[in-house]
Amino acid sequence: MSTSRTPRRPKGPQKTSTRTDGPTVGAGRRARGGRKLPAEFAESERLHKILAQTGIASRREVEEMIVAGRISVNGMPAGIGQKVGPTDKVRVNGKLVNLQFSIRVPRVLIYHKPEGEIVSRDDPDGRACVFDRLPKLRRGRWIAVGRLDINTSGLLLFTNDGTLANRLMHPRYQIEREYAARLLGRLDDEQIESLKQGIQLEDGPARFNSIDDGGGEGVNHWYRVTISEGRNREVRRMFEALGLTVSRLMRVRYGPVTMSPRLRRGYWEEMEVAEVCRLAGMPVPQDAVRGRRKSARNRA
Repeated sequence: MSTSRTPRRPKGPQKTSTRTDGPTVGAGRRARGGRKLPAEFAESERLHKILAQTGIASRREVEEMIVAGRISVNGMPAGIGQKVGPTDKVRVNGKLVNLQFSIRVPRVLIYHKPEGEIVSRDDPDGRACVFDRLPKLRRGRWIAVGRLDINTSGLLLFTNDGTLANRLMHPRYQIEREYAARLLGRLDDEQIESLKQGIQLEDGPARFNSIDDGGGEGVNHWYRVTISEGRNREVRRMFEALGLTVSRLMRVRYGPVTMSPRLRRGYWEEMEVAEVCRLAGMPVPQDAVRGRRKSARNRA
């Protein structure tokens, strides 16, 4: 991976990544080896184009077949210019056609958020925003996977794919987050047990999956905690419920993604294609083995 940082207020032309979309892989009913592909990452395509690619007929001939009522989509007559996806049932002369779609690999950035930045594009107070640091996209926009409050630093993921963002954030997937928390004081055995068993917050119960002692000096003591949800300021509020103050909080892992110790604050790195595919649960394109995605190298 390569690291980069974009200036908060760039002056003059800035270098940005010329690659706005990831490579594509075939997305039929099943991938090579019988593995079923995630249809939600496939892009819809125009019916006449996708049928022509399968060798049914030329695009012009397909359009003529549509006009003649010889093609149906999900049991209804097809229309000129209609788009279809992997879940649609397309029949030509009543016979089901096995279509091959393209799945576009999302882009994912790993950003080391410093304290003092907000995870929002709209702020009436004009505070520093994490999106100001990211490379520009030719189309679409970066979506933050979860949030970190202004006083929390560490790992923050961004993607240009809403489906992947939802998969990584939705509570039903129970994706584990790991934090390094510095407390004013130490936890006793009873408090550790309470945090692991669950405590009641104003928006419902909350619990840590694990708590590991990270050591410390003086009044400050570090702990590593893991949790499988991401409610607003949840980690801080759990400690505060026991009368403890969090003097510093950093997220170091999100699911299988761990922040590299070499990634400096305010810098980002783009995840390799093969890693993105594993994160999204999709097949890895053959060319992903040979190279990496390139990212811009702008510095403030």
